[in-house]
Amino acid sequence: MFKLNRRVSLIYVITVLAFLTLVIKLCEMQLVRGKEYSEISGSKISVNMAEEAPRGEITDRYGEKLVGNKASYSIVLLKTDIGDNEFNDIVLKLLNLLEQEGIYYKDSLPISPADNSFTFENDEEKEDWFEKYGHEQYINPQLQPSEILTAMAKDIYHLTGDYTASDIRKIIGVRYDAEMKGFSPLTPFVIADDVSVGIVSKIKESSDVFSCVEIVNTYVREYYNNGYASHLLGRIGKLDEDEYNKYKDSGYDYNDVIGKQGIEKLCEQYLRGVDGVRGIDAGRDGSITLVDKASAQPGSNIITTIDMDLQRTAEDSLKKRIERISSEGGLKTGEDANAGAVVVVDVKTGDLLACASYPTFDLSTFQEDYSILSADENKPLWNRAVSGTYTPGSTFKPLVALAALESGNLKPNEKITDEGVYRYYEGYRPRCWIWSEYHTTHGSINVSQAIEKSCNYFFYEVGRRMGIDKMVEFASKFGLGEYTGVGLPEEVKGYCASPESKKNVVKSVADQGWFGADTLQAAIGQSIHNFTPAQIANYIATIANGGTRYKLNLIKSIRSGVDGSLVYEHSPEVVEKIEIKPENLAAVKLGMKNVVEEGSARAIFDGYPIKIGGKTGTAQLGTKSSNNALFAAYAPYDNPEIAVCVVIEHGVSGSNAAYVAKDIFDEYFNLVPEAVSAFNEQNNLD
Repeated sequence: MFKLNRRVSLIYVITVLAFLTLVIKLCEMQLVRGKEYSEISGSKISVNMAEEAPRGEITDRYGEKLVGNKASYSIVLLKTDIGDNEFNDIVLKLLNLLEQEGIYYKDSLPISPADNSFTFENDEEKEDWFEKYGHEQYINPQLQPSEILTAMAKDIYHLTGDYTASDIRKIIGVRYDAEMKGFSPLTPFVIADDVSVGIVSKIKESSDVFSCVEIVNTYVREYYNNGYASHLLGRIGKLDEDEYNKYKDSGYDYNDVIGKQGIEKLCEQYLRGVDGVRGIDAGRDGSITLVDKASAQPGSNIITTIDMDLQRTAEDSLKKRIERISSEGGLKTGEDANAGAVVVVDVKTGDLLACASYPTFDLSTFQEDYSILSADENKPLWNRAVSGTYTPGSTFKPLVALAALESGNLKPNEKITDEGVYRYYEGYRPRCWIWSEYHTTHGSINVSQAIEKSCNYFFYEVGRRMGIDKMVEFASKFGLGEYTGVGLPEEVKGYCASPESKKNVVKSVADQGWFGADTLQAAIGQSIHNFTPAQIANYIATIANGGTRYKLNLIKSIRSGVDGSLVYEHSPEVVEKIEIKPENLAAVKLGMKNVVEEGSARAIFDGYPIKIGGKTGTAQLGTKSSNNALFAAYAPYDNPEIAVCVVIEHGVSGSNAAYVAKDIFDEYFNLVPEAVSAFNEQNNLD
C-alpha cells in the first residue's frame, strides 16, 4: 500500500514539473522572444502553385504530328502582404513593360476603355454582373460607368498614386480580373502567357521592382501544318466563368486552359495532364524561392483517324476549285462561290479520313486574327463539314430509289415514262429538268437509268407512290437528319423534309400544312431537307458497303503521355444494319456507276482507271444566288473502300464538285502523278 502511494506521488511530481516547463517555454516564446518569432513567421509567405502539365499531342492515323507543345513562360502575380499602393505601382510598371514589347492586356471589365460606356447586351446581363461583382456599399446599377470606375479606383482598389486616367483604367482592369479569378495567397493570377525570353530577363533583372511578380514555366500549343485541319483539331482557351463552375470540382482552377472546339474539346479528359505542385516562398525582401513538390504528368496522346496527306489534298483542291468557279463565273453562274466542305469516310469502319471546311483559319495565329475571322461574312470559324446543313439536291435520289424499291413501290426493271410535265396534281405541275431546258423528255426508263439521267419526273412518281413517311423512315435508317456519332461538340443534327419539320421551319402558319407538292419536291432532294456533308458521306458509305451504317469516328486510339501504354482503342461500331435485297442494291449502284461513266460526271472521269459510283446534285437557292453544287461518290465500285461528299456553296453544278472528289481519289489510290497529269491534260482538266 505504501509503495503504491509513493509511486502515485512520484508521477504527480513529474507531471507538475512538465507542466511548469511548458508554461515557462510558452512565456519565453510569447513574451521574451515573441517579436523575434513573429518577424520570422511573417518574413515570408508560402504558396503552393500548380505546375502546368503539358497537354497530350495529337497525330494523324500514321503518326504524323498535328499538335504538340513548346516550352513557354507565363507571368503571374502573387498575393503577398504588400499594400495596395505598392501593388498598384507594380501592376502599372508590368503593364508598361509588356506594352513596350507589343503585348497589350485586354481586361474583361464590362466598361469600354474607349468611351467609358457599358458593354452589356441587355439589362438582365447588367443586373447579373452587379450581383456577381458585389461591393454594394460602393457601386450600384444606378451609377454611370464613370462613377463606377471612380468608386473602384478610390474605394475598392485604393489607387492613391499620381496616375493618369489611362493608367487608372489599366490598373482597375487587372485588379478586377484578378478579383474575379479568385486572386488570393493560394491562387496566383496569370497576367500574360507565352511571353518572350526578353521580357522574362527584364523582369528577373528588376526583381526588386517586381517583388510580387513570378515567371512560371508553362507550355503553349504548337501546330505543324500551317492551318490545315484547324476545324477538326480545334482550339484551347482560358476557362470562362461558366466553364470554371462546371469543371472546378474536377480539379480545374481559373488559370487553366480547356478545349473549346474540335478534338481539343472532344478529348479534353484525355489531353489534360495532371499538374505538378511547386512551392513558392515569397520573402518580404522580394526574394522568391521555388521548391518542386510533385512532378507534372503530361496528358495522353490522341491518334486520330485522319490521313493528313488526304486532308491536305481535300483542303487544297476545295480552295482551288472554289477560287476558279468564282473567278470565271458571272451572275448566277458562280461568281458568288465562296465556301464548301469535303468529308471522306472509310466505308468498312466509319473512320473519317479527311474532313475539310473552307474558308479556314490558322490555329497558330488565332488570337491575333480573331477579330477579323469573327467579322468575316464567309464564316471561316464555322466547321461546315459537321455544322453546315445543305439541301442535298439529286444526291438524295439513290436513297429515294432504295426506299421505293424496298417498300414495294417500285421494281428494279419497272419503267416509267417521262412526260416532261408531271400532271398528277391539278394545282401543281412540276417539270423535269430536261423539259425545262431542252423541251424534251427522258422517255421510258428504269430506276438505274433514272439515277444516271437524274430524271425528276421518275422520282416525282415514285415519291408520290410511297409518300413522305416512308421516305423519311429510310432517310433516317441511312443517317440523314441524325447525329453521325463523330462526337464533335459543334455537330448539328439537321432534318429531313416532313410535316413535322415543316411546322418548325416555315414561319407562315398558312403554309405549314403538308401537301402533295411538298412530297414531290422532297423526292428530288429539294424542299426543306437539311443534311450535313458528314451525313451525306456516311449515307453513301452505307450504300457502298451494302447497308451497314457505322458510327462515324475520329479517334483511332489514345496512348499515355507518360509511358506510351494503350489507354483506348476504337472498334468499328455498327449503328444500323439495313436489309437490302441484292437486286435492289445492284440497280441503284448501277445507276450511280453510270452517272460517272455516262452521265453528268463523265467529263471528269471518262477513262479513269478506278471504277466509281457517284451522284451529282444541284440545290436551288432562289433567283439571286448561284445554286449549290454537290457530288457524293464511292470507290472502287466493285470493292468499295472510301466514300466522299463534296459541297460547294454557290458552285453552280454538281460536276464542279466532282473535280474535288477526283483529286481525293487520285491521292487515296496513289495514282502515279505523271499518269494523273496526262489524264487531266487529255480531258482538259486542271
